[in-house]
Amino acid sequence: MSAREEAAGMRPLIGITGRRFRLSLLQRADERYGDRCIDTSMSDFATRIAEAGGLPVHLSYDTDVAAICEWLSGVVITGGQDVHPAFWGGDTSVVRDIDPRTNPMVHDVARDEYEIALTRAAVDRGIPVLGVCRGLQVLNVALGGTLVPDLPPGSVTHLSPETAPTDGTVDHVVSFTPGSVAAELFGGDAITNSWHHQAVDRCGVGVVVTGRTGDGVVEAIEVPGHPVLGVQWHPEWMKSTDPTLTWVVREAARLLEQRSDR
Repeated sequence: MSAREEAAGMRPLIGITGRRFRLSLLQRADERYGDRCIDTSMSDFATRIAEAGGLPVHLSYDTDVAAICEWLSGVVITGGQDVHPAFWGGDTSVVRDIDPRTNPMVHDVARDEYEIALTRAAVDRGIPVLGVCRGLQVLNVALGGTLVPDLPPGSVTHLSPETAPTDGTVDHVVSFTPGSVAAELFGGDAITNSWHHQAVDRCGVGVVVTGRTGDGVVEAIEVPGHPVLGVQWHPEWMKSTDPTLTWVVREAARLLEQRSDR
């Protein structure tokens, strides 16, 4: 069997980032282990990536970035806490000094450091990257961009009270730039879900905005010439099939085949 034929039968390995918190946060957890930590990732990502033909693998903060990039064919930077403002030049005086392992809703510097390093390594190596919600913001920050710390109330509801999974409401319409990856996936526009209060402000190096809601808030970014896509909504929690997760698996399969030809 040739290398190309062998690669065609392989499924691309897709790394998925997540959170770390103490077991004491789990209801009915054994108190003897309450001070120990657990690494978690939203299972919806793994399920949908597997359905799209990929092999999902959850990444711990302890997974060496350079070493794992030798194996991965794709990366998904997932949602979660706000990126600490120290990483993008924001106001650090508003940060609460709370252990993220005991309150997973506050900033997690260890997670920020890991995901920023992973994003940069993946982009440098041409590994496809999909950033989701916080992940879009991590992608922009990793490439030198800044964020809006708190979106003001407006005509579009971005921090939705809806319960996942949902396809969103008619007021949250994202319009895409013609010729962009997002436009190829969705067409001219799409209704999406939304659970965020921060957003991209100044774009990082090479980053372009390819999707916005009617109030101008950035909802999709890309890095032309690279297999990189960030979306501000949650594709893993859309009731309908969201093509972004299929996209990252397809691009990862393409990279896997290219590697086999070398």
